[in-house]
Amino acid sequence: MKYLLGLFLACLLCLPSPEATAQISDINSAINKAGRQRMLSQRIAKAYFQIGQKIDVDRSKKVLDVSVALFDRQLVELKGFAPTPEIRETYLKLEKSWLAYKDILLGAPSSPDNGRKVLALSEEVLLLANQGTELLEKRSGTTAGRLLNLSGRQRMLSQRMAKYYQAMAWGVGDANSSAGLGKARREFADAQAELLASPVNTPQLKDALGLVGQQWFFFENALGQKSGADNRPQTAVATTSERILEEMESVVTLYERLPH
Repeated sequence: MKYLLGLFLACLLCLPSPEATAQISDINSAINKAGRQRMLSQRIAKAYFQIGQKIDVDRSKKVLDVSVALFDRQLVELKGFAPTPEIRETYLKLEKSWLAYKDILLGAPSSPDNGRKVLALSEEVLLLANQGTELLEKRSGTTAGRLLNLSGRQRMLSQRMAKYYQAMAWGVGDANSSAGLGKARREFADAQAELLASPVNTPQLKDALGLVGQQWFFFENALGQKSGADNRPQTAVATTSERILEEMESVVTLYERLPH
């Protein structure tokens, strides 16, 4: 029963089950998990800002808790797998930034002052998580590795857009938030077109990318709504950002299975 409950919660929160993240078996698996760390850095901040605004609080708290636990677990795996001193050093630096981030997330009740710190730290953690992913892709040197990195970055961008939206709605966005949201929207659309055009796409990948496109339509519509005091636009962004993440996870998994 406990095993089934764990699988249900993982599905509910659009993340792999613990069994699916038990170890890093090869370079493709490492790129996938490294890329997922980028996404989690943004998803965690999004959930924090939603909790601060009292948006779908129970689900937002579950998203936060599950994401923090998964980031912790994958960080241990990535440090252990690190195939070069440079990659290991990157993950040691990420660990320090992550501990500072987690301290703000879990050390005090959600507040606008802490929200501004969360926004800044989410950027710092993202920078190092991205560095690790890029180094692993370079180590791979394969088409599959590049597509894994690109599709994995789409997961991150989906959560980055939602993070910026919720930060601005809560009044904790910084001078870069509006421009950052616009930039992330453009980058997501451009990368989606590149993925769709890849000659290595299998019929299953084409179908999965089509489902992402459907969710992107709804997510973009939600992002285009002005946030309001009744929280309905913010709730729409919270919901649609999770749906598109779920579809992107399926795409990344399929790219991970390509020969390398």
